[in-house]
Amino acid sequence: MSLWFSIRASIRALPFWLSLLVLFPACFDTLFCFAGENPAVRIEQLRAEIKRHDELYYKKASPEISDTAYDALKRELRELEAAHPALATADSPTRRVDDDAPDTFFRHHPHRAPMLSLDNTYTEADIRAFDQRVRKQLAARATSAAFPAPRYTIEPKIDGAGISLVYERGKLVRVLTRGDGSGGDDIIANTRAISELPQQLRDDGGGLPELVEIRGEIYMAFADFERINEQRAAAGQPLFANPRNLAAGTMKLHDSAEVANRALHVFVYGVGVCEPGAAMRAPITTQRDLLERFRAWGLPVIEKYWLADTPVALVAAIAELSELRAKLAYPIDGAVVKVDDFASQQILGSHATAPRWAIAYKYTPKSVETRVRAITLQVGRTGALTPVAELDPVAFAGSKISRVTLHNTQELLRKDVRAGDVVVIEKAGDIIPEIARVKIEARAAGSAAPAPAPFALPENCPECATSLVAENDAANHALLRCPNHDCPAQVKARIAYFASKACVNIAGLGDSTVGKLVSQGLVRDAAGLYDLTPRQISTLDGFGEKSAARLHAAIAASRRAELWRVLVGLGMPDVATSRAKTLAKHFDSLAALASADEAAIARLPGVGKKAAANIAAWLADPSNRAMVGRIEKHRADSRRPR
Repeated sequence: MSLWFSIRASIRALPFWLSLLVLFPACFDTLFCFAGENPAVRIEQLRAEIKRHDELYYKKASPEISDTAYDALKRELRELEAAHPALATADSPTRRVDDDAPDTFFRHHPHRAPMLSLDNTYTEADIRAFDQRVRKQLAARATSAAFPAPRYTIEPKIDGAGISLVYERGKLVRVLTRGDGSGGDDIIANTRAISELPQQLRDDGGGLPELVEIRGEIYMAFADFERINEQRAAAGQPLFANPRNLAAGTMKLHDSAEVANRALHVFVYGVGVCEPGAAMRAPITTQRDLLERFRAWGLPVIEKYWLADTPVALVAAIAELSELRAKLAYPIDGAVVKVDDFASQQILGSHATAPRWAIAYKYTPKSVETRVRAITLQVGRTGALTPVAELDPVAFAGSKISRVTLHNTQELLRKDVRAGDVVVIEKAGDIIPEIARVKIEARAAGSAAPAPAPFALPENCPECATSLVAENDAANHALLRCPNHDCPAQVKARIAYFASKACVNIAGLGDSTVGKLVSQGLVRDAAGLYDLTPRQISTLDGFGEKSAARLHAAIAASRRAELWRVLVGLGMPDVATSRAKTLAKHFDSLAALASADEAAIARLPGVGKKAAANIAAWLADPSNRAMVGRIEKHRADSRRPR
């Protein structure tokens, strides 16, 4: 498959590169330099970039790039690893399903069978190639010459969040999130209000299994998404970006009453493990039988699915579903093609992250035109500046788009986006809006006004006026960074990150509240959160006595967060989840880590000299050391008996 992708990509790219060579002969040398790039370097760049996008998608619900662009990164990494097996690692993103961090508010349970992902495709040619692979593999592995030719089911790909329903003797006992694919959080309390989800399965006469993991998708209907955003607009609150992110965030809220108010829904489509037991008399042998059996048990199943036994019928079914898409009351972003026969599925098996008997066809991105009002620069917790295009608001694919990220200054300059430009916005998978292209032809067309001026990169930080420095990020993207550690924007971003769900998880402490705390001088760093009193919090706009008490209690509870979560939240260089867990395993407190020397840190498995040097340097900084000491004191106080 990797060779097929390489050949196809080369053919498509040929006219572009030939035109470059004709117009810009100097590019010839550049092309050979690129071709000779060290694959190890590129693999590390790709892993770092994919990891960052996973964090944005799964942990912050704020993805920056489209599904198409993300899949292209993973495809390139997969092909490089296949070409250089010695560089492949067990923790590569190509061998991982998801990265949805567990929430300590919920109980965590393992899945009996892993919750795999699906390989994605965007072309009819890929669907035909999938059919050819299935036929070839079945023919090679089948033990009987009379083994049936493949038949497929085609189902809508619901744009929501994956779950696993665990029924024991027909009774719902757990509802698990996908998590990292091997285990997830039990959110059963948050699903009680889903009216279509039965607490007890209905025996259809064929008997119920002793235990079954039923796989499905939690989603939000368009009508409920619009209702919630209308309520937030009336209250002056920021709007949610799309139904998918809202559904994923809602299902893990700590307030089941708010979950019920938002109105989640669910569809089921598959099975992880089934232990039939003596009570189950009628076997299930195909995906079609499974869907009908689900329906008989009282479970919510998609209204329509298709059967196909030829590539032509497959493509026709996908096209028919695409035509129906606009009439659906819920979001879908593609079609799922599955080999119908379970025995054939067993023969085909799975690779590390996805089954070989199924594939997801993602629909071509839709597009809409709007005008760029302005280009603003946001300063993140590390000081990196992210350009954002502020747009004339436009309704698009179930949500209203008023701003899109341009990721980094390199991307901004490459696309040459300017204030006043008419731009084409695409939204692959109906999730992440991005500027696909600038309508150069629309610049000052039919007008005496001058064309929009190119964006001028600033020399000083827009927040604190400090002189900016130019750097490259881990993925080798050029960026501008504010080196002022005390820049107000960085302070706010660092505190918000520390409080986020991926770190110590302080419920109710969002960016807006953090901004108010910093602006009023109540908090200067993460440790300052633990010095807040309910009275101080109640002085903030939008807070009363009860809401201030709730936030204060959530802050206090976070003092008992797992040590590795605190380490991630501190934002030390080179300390993401995996390395934070290693540090937490070997140092039982922040004080123990702060007193360790660089050599001791470097000896830990998977850390290395460079990361150890960066960690030790961060801990040696007086302001960081003081903050760590204050956080450690609060954590120690929380463990003392009262």
